[in-house]
Amino acid sequence: MEPLKEKNVVLKSVPQPQVFPDAQQVELLDETLQLRRDRVLARMKASGHDYLVIYADKEHGANFEYLTGFIPRFEEALLVLAASGKAFLLLGNENMKMSQHARIANQAICVPHFSLPNQPMDNPMTLAQALKDTGIHHASSVGIVGWKMFTSPTENNEQIFDLPYFMMNAIQRVVSPQAKICNATHLFIGGDSGARVINSANEIAHYEYGANLASTCMLQAMNAVELNKTEKEIGHYLTAGGQPNNVVTIAAFGQRFKNARLYPGENRITLSDHASLTTSYKGGLSSRGGYVAHDQHDLPPDQQNYLSAVAKPYYRAVVAWLEYIAIGVTGNDIYQCIETVLPKAQYGWHLNPGHLVADEEWMSSPIYSGSQAKIHSGMLLQIDIIPSVAGYAGASAEECVAIADAELREQIACEYPQVWQRTQQRRAYIIEHLNIALGEDILPLSNLVGYLRPYLLNKEMSLCCE
Repeated sequence: MEPLKEKNVVLKSVPQPQVFPDAQQVELLDETLQLRRDRVLARMKASGHDYLVIYADKEHGANFEYLTGFIPRFEEALLVLAASGKAFLLLGNENMKMSQHARIANQAICVPHFSLPNQPMDNPMTLAQALKDTGIHHASSVGIVGWKMFTSPTENNEQIFDLPYFMMNAIQRVVSPQAKICNATHLFIGGDSGARVINSANEIAHYEYGANLASTCMLQAMNAVELNKTEKEIGHYLTAGGQPNNVVTIAAFGQRFKNARLYPGENRITLSDHASLTTSYKGGLSSRGGYVAHDQHDLPPDQQNYLSAVAKPYYRAVVAWLEYIAIGVTGNDIYQCIETVLPKAQYGWHLNPGHLVADEEWMSSPIYSGSQAKIHSGMLLQIDIIPSVAGYAGASAEECVAIADAELREQIACEYPQVWQRTQQRRAYIIEHLNIALGEDILPLSNLVGYLRPYLLNKEMSLCCE
């Protein structure tokens, strides 16, 4: 890793970033869904699987949705995909109608076991019989795709499954005893080679909507922070357009998790409160942490050095992340870059300093110690460094970017000029006002990339580089 140039971080008056509240959603094209299917089938063939069984529920439906275009909402579902390309949708009572709208040609099979409690079980077919109707009992190798691939250094990760027991039990009873059954979630989200890791121009344009929406909400929420307002009043700004959040919305001030509370409540904002704000939609999360204060004089005496103790070192790490990441860099390179700038022994971070995003907020991460996975054009990545220094509020400026080589950038510019224009306006702001040297292959999907106000009552001052 090349030596990093030391950045001088200062707090000064900076204009707020532009937001785009009227940005339009971009639909996924039929060609995109066909490409997704082809990617998965190619990885099935390379892995020797005759069938994949892909699980979904409301919280864990992204791999299923990648091929079908929908999640089963309040039910469960299975997509059984044969190596031939034939697809079977095993659906509960209230999602059977979705089979005709699915983005993949399919044969639907009603499985009332996937329905809500006490709904009709008029269909006498057992789950095992439904699975047998897909032909899976002829398979010699079956890949199970839940939502999580396991990476334990001490266990056989191929034999850890995150499907409900009644489903795995039925699969194991139907499949031949000689057949291999293994966790195949990595075919979708693994390393730098999973089918979902790389995005097309259409997919990037599709996901930019969520990143733009989250960061637009976040700036509105930050601007609304005032003494004596409730968490719920601030939380109001973190939802928009009826769009589903893919994380728990956070608007927390003062003591977090009191009475095990996770959601914005009636707690009123007071001076010097620790503050934590987060919202996320498909394609992007926006998060901020700091103090309810105008400046350091509003803080307790032992926390008035917050800028030098936490905020500036953290911001320097965010800048290093943005300036260092590039096509061909390995996950370990990025990890060591952050460790150099922000040593975890001193600043208390311990998770991956960045990860992939898509329909879910955290898909997987190529960024960890020792990772040889490389950054590729088409990746969507979230800056995610979480310092924890005892006695101080946290600091957070989590946002999302796309990595795009010249060919992909040209495609986006030609096919989605409004999306392209927004990314270029964001780049100009980051370079000109925050003095961060972005590589040309970084496209900010969020409006707030690199923008951090450590004192939330001061709407004018933010951190930036000199």
